[in-house]
Amino acid sequence: MAFAFVNGRVLQPSGFVEGLAVLVDGNRIVDVLPTNDARVRQIEHRDLHGQLLLPGFIDTQVNGGGGVLFNDDPGIESIRAIGRAHRRFGTTGFLPTLISDDLHVVENAIAAVQAAIDAGVPGVLGIHIEGPFLNAERKGVHDAAKLRELDESGLQLLTSLHGGKTLITLAPEMTTPQIIRRLAEAGMIVSAGHTNATYAEIRAALDHGLRGFTHLFNAMSQLTGREPGVVGAALDDSSSWCGIILDGLHVDPVALRIALRSKPRDRFMLVTDAMPSVGIDGDEFMLQGRRIIVRDGKCLDENGTLAGSHLSMAEAIANAQRMLHLDLAECVRMASEYPAAFLGLQNELGRIAPGYRASLVQADDRLNVIETWIDGRPSARAAVEHSAAATVTAEP
Repeated sequence: MAFAFVNGRVLQPSGFVEGLAVLVDGNRIVDVLPTNDARVRQIEHRDLHGQLLLPGFIDTQVNGGGGVLFNDDPGIESIRAIGRAHRRFGTTGFLPTLISDDLHVVENAIAAVQAAIDAGVPGVLGIHIEGPFLNAERKGVHDAAKLRELDESGLQLLTSLHGGKTLITLAPEMTTPQIIRRLAEAGMIVSAGHTNATYAEIRAALDHGLRGFTHLFNAMSQLTGREPGVVGAALDDSSSWCGIILDGLHVDPVALRIALRSKPRDRFMLVTDAMPSVGIDGDEFMLQGRRIIVRDGKCLDENGTLAGSHLSMAEAIANAQRMLHLDLAECVRMASEYPAAFLGLQNELGRIAPGYRASLVQADDRLNVIETWIDGRPSARAAVEHSAAATVTAEP
């Protein structure tokens, strides 16, 4: 049934605009037009009470949420639970993320995402396979025993998902430029991460189809005076995308502000790298047999190594405004329009415009999420869930 969002501040290319109505019919936005247009008067209204209407947030790196870790049980119900947990914080599109594991677990995870897409689980856009084709020298919290080189045997497995996006994080030095090209030509989105590659190795990978960089600055060779490393290659290349974890813990905000001056702004996107603790009150969880403690917003293993994050996308947006000194409209684009472009979904998601899917977020001025719509369908959550939304600080 067609309806119109009215009495809100709608994010448009020029910023937040009042006096607009957003017409939705089925799963699509039909039009964005002045509230006094005759077409608005003829259909049902959804009053936004002066609050923000935003494109739904897209998170390309979600390890878990709601007490669930995708690696522990790579099944459709785990995906459903993770999506439900993050939807409370405005995420309407996500990639369940599998960290380094045995290849049969990777196979099960791909099958689960295929089943979730076929079943219409809300928000699932594909899968992020983060490893096991990584460099042990930059493994972070990944299990070194699971790591391996990417050769012909892994190629067919990685290209087996149909109907969704596959993002693959790998260390380019653990495979060949030719295999990266074959992955890219097969429609896979290849990102460099957990890599100790040189600038030259990354440049070769970029020339063969590498599209992005997973959690910029973290678990990669750094920019130095005589060897620019992965960070230098990422900032030197104007066309690739960089995911950033903006919790104030993974990367110093000063380094990120410098990075944002090095290449086009629309090539940076917010990610959470979220763990099971997001959306629940617990302060610990297990990660492949290791106990992870959540303390002061940090997820740490027994050695003090960061193990993903306790970050929601709404918090990441608010942090971007506060730490990067950007206006709220641009921060929201880093969580919606720019990741949509990275995934090749720039004509489907990430903007409030005619023809786009009606995946939307209603939020107040503090970025508390009031309601979400995925393909035109509201969450229908109980009032108690509204009050449980995270409180973060932002100014429109």
